[in-house]
Amino acid sequence: MRKADRLISLAEASRQAKGILTRGASSELETGAPPTFEDLTEVLHFALGDGRIWLNDQRVVLMQSSVLGRIREEIIDAFGTDTARAMFMRIGYMQGVRDAELIQKRWPNEDLTHALAAGPRVHTLEGFVKVTTKHFEFDGHKGTYFGEFLWDDSSEAAEHLASYGVSTQPVCWLQTGYPSGYTSKLFGKPVIFREVECVGMGAKHCTVIGQNAEAWEEDAPEREYFGLNWKNRKSYGWSGQAPETSEATPATPNDDEVAVGVSATFVRTRHLLQKVAATDATVLFVGESGVGKELFSRQLHEMSARADGPFIAINCAAIPDNLVESELFGVDKGAYTGATSSRAGYFERASGGTLFLDEIASLAYSAQGKLLRALQEREIERVGGSRTISVNVRVVAASNVDLAQEVAAGRFRQDLYFRLCVFPILIPPLRERRDDIPLLMAHFLRLYSARHGRKILGFTRRATEALLKYDYPGNIRELQNLIERGTVYADNDGHIDVVHLFSGSELLPPFSVRLSQDGRLDQRPFAEPTIPDPSSGSFEDMERAIYLDALERNGGNVSGAARDLKLSRASLDYRLGKLGIRRRSEGEKAVVM
Repeated sequence: MRKADRLISLAEASRQAKGILTRGASSELETGAPPTFEDLTEVLHFALGDGRIWLNDQRVVLMQSSVLGRIREEIIDAFGTDTARAMFMRIGYMQGVRDAELIQKRWPNEDLTHALAAGPRVHTLEGFVKVTTKHFEFDGHKGTYFGEFLWDDSSEAAEHLASYGVSTQPVCWLQTGYPSGYTSKLFGKPVIFREVECVGMGAKHCTVIGQNAEAWEEDAPEREYFGLNWKNRKSYGWSGQAPETSEATPATPNDDEVAVGVSATFVRTRHLLQKVAATDATVLFVGESGVGKELFSRQLHEMSARADGPFIAINCAAIPDNLVESELFGVDKGAYTGATSSRAGYFERASGGTLFLDEIASLAYSAQGKLLRALQEREIERVGGSRTISVNVRVVAASNVDLAQEVAAGRFRQDLYFRLCVFPILIPPLRERRDDIPLLMAHFLRLYSARHGRKILGFTRRATEALLKYDYPGNIRELQNLIERGTVYADNDGHIDVVHLFSGSELLPPFSVRLSQDGRLDQRPFAEPTIPDPSSGSFEDMERAIYLDALERNGGNVSGAARDLKLSRASLDYRLGKLGIRRRSEGEKAVVM
């Protein structure tokens, strides 16, 4: 065979083309093309004891098929078949979009054909139906797609049959929406799937066909269901945007802003913020250090009618006791030696806007009385001054300690506490809003990759598990620091692994639980199965054990150990030296110096 006639795989062709192939078909896939079922089971994690299951970095829940069937029945009976069909197809569409994002994030270098082929495997893994690919093909330049798939054991069809018997039309609405969302997200153009045979209609199995939206011509009500060309939003309450932007995604913050989240505790905090923003009430933020109290106070200011005014933030703990009055209320010329000119204090500078007093509990008892008068009278006197100055300021305070306990201990004035605690808002610690961690991980990775000029592809499975399970005594500020460290430490065009994130000062959670290939729960540490239980010591001990084990398995070969650990040879050399591990010749065990 001439060199020019050499056959190469689709993946190799994609790599040589240095980009995603614009044409492809399922017939071109080699056997065992990744991501395989085994690859996909590795992204399913069970965090036993804290009520969370993760599909890579997305939280999922287990629900009995019969319960989902009951929900389906309630919606059909309440709203009718047409509305129920639209609702479930839309939900399935959104699920497909999310799973497509998972594939893009987890396997960013796969060509489009492999990524599309992964959809039926993810769909099958999630337990709704067994999917068999008959054929699919696409042409990106022409914008065409065609695919045909078989479904067996559809849970949705079974539940419909149990409730309503044999139907005169296809009933796998949730499942039909899924490949529409998945394929549209990856293909970058609307693709609509339909059932042409359905078990719910008495067929042996369900047959599904997908085409680019234009191929269905005008007979495509799915365009409205999926928000592709919405004509009557009030019918179902969904926005009519394109597939890429139709899902409800929290706005991406700028710079170090981290007030984003989807967890119940975070949403509650945001709701309280919106409630009080339109008023001029005094707000007290309570929460541990690092939860973002100043950030929330800034957002409160920006949401209020005072947004055009100044926002002045003060850390009360940083002001010496003898300077509190002059810093807050200002100084008139000649008030004391060295006061050569008059100076406005924070209250005057914040007039028309918001004054944020952080760590309010650190104020001296005498200063608390003067602050109380300013809050009550809405007027101040400069140090050394003889006239009162009216101030139009909204005061927002924050504390990382329980002010009620400080009052009981005699360290904080009760009357000031009541004046500040008009509208208290508790900001939960990060360990109580773990559903927000993936959002924050993605944000900080983008932020620090751009800031430090790094190209980091994402997080390894071990790193994702560690970040999802870590307790964060330093809250969001600590997560921020960990990801900045990982961004700097990891190799360009590589992934952040657990060794890039944690130093000896942090203790990792002990185990991850995931689904093994044979369907059993497999409990193993973050590294390889042969690594000792890391819960018995610090991360440095765990890291040393990982490296020694990798070297032993590779006969002392550092390059081989680095490949096993998904590190560069230079990075492993550096870590071995830092941990005092002296390498011996091949065949001998490495030792700790």
